[in-house]
Amino acid sequence: MTPQDLAAELAEGRLRPAYLLAGEEPLLRDDALASLRRTVFPAGPVAFDFDRFEASSLDAASLVDAVRTLPVLAVRRMVVVDEPDGRRGGSRGVSDALADLVGTLEEEGTALLVVLAARPDRRARWVKAFGSALVDCSAPTRARDLAVFIRAEAARQGVALERGVAELIAERTGPQLMMLRQEIAKLGLLAAAGNAVTRAHVAAGTPDVAEESIWDWTDAIGEGRCADALRALARLLGAGAPPPVLLGSLVSHFRRLLRVAHGNAVPGPPFARKKLENQAARYGARRLRASLDAIHQTDLALKGAGALRPELALERLVVALAS
Repeated sequence: MTPQDLAAELAEGRLRPAYLLAGEEPLLRDDALASLRRTVFPAGPVAFDFDRFEASSLDAASLVDAVRTLPVLAVRRMVVVDEPDGRRGGSRGVSDALADLVGTLEEEGTALLVVLAARPDRRARWVKAFGSALVDCSAPTRARDLAVFIRAEAARQGVALERGVAELIAERTGPQLMMLRQEIAKLGLLAAAGNAVTRAHVAAGTPDVAEESIWDWTDAIGEGRCADALRALARLLGAGAPPPVLLGSLVSHFRRLLRVAHGNAVPGPPFARKKLENQAARYGARRLRASLDAIHQTDLALKGAGALRPELALERLVVALAS
């Protein structure tokens, strides 16, 4: 099912006992998870009845215990598992347990099990166990699908779009969902309340960053081309790319590199996979984890934890990662 299908089910009051949120677009996964959490805990978070585990540090018995434990304050417990992967020894038992567990959960039971996986092997038994409860959280890439996302997001935000505006936003911004979400909010303010966003609003307010590939920037960092990476960053910032969106792209890129460093497959054509393999080898698993920690610290700085301007915080991060 799509995230829209999930939203429709939840609006109708239907909650399945287990869901697999599968796909590499974190915005879609996070939105789907947030919707499920609001459904289970309508009055807000309940610490005693919510557990979240990394599959790599989870064993099968602990998973089963968490799902079988009765709720304390809520009607249901919610158990979230991140990135099970039967190809890695550390989580093989969890994958097998999921395959056996999902089919035993009852529609009106006392637990909701949610699994998040960026790139699950859809041939695996544990993935097949979810059946139609697999929510496809892959980012749209075709212009038509991006326009559908933009129209749906605009409706969610209460922003009216004139005909053809969704397609123009998609053309100028590209398949960067977080940036698209921010652009729609910005254009809604630019048009003012009660007015539809026009093509003139888009031309005046939306930077044309689709041509300046963020992926070229992340590749320059991953390949150690510091000067190129700093120039690309300046162009992206000059074109209006929000620093949090750029940082999110770095998170996704370095997470892919870490998966490659651990011997896991990533999607893409052969030349792209080879490029990631070379970058992962340049860093090694230990430095990749340290790089993700550095990105996290920069994220805190962008949110006000530091005294640096966002642009300078990003420049310092690029120098550290590309050196």
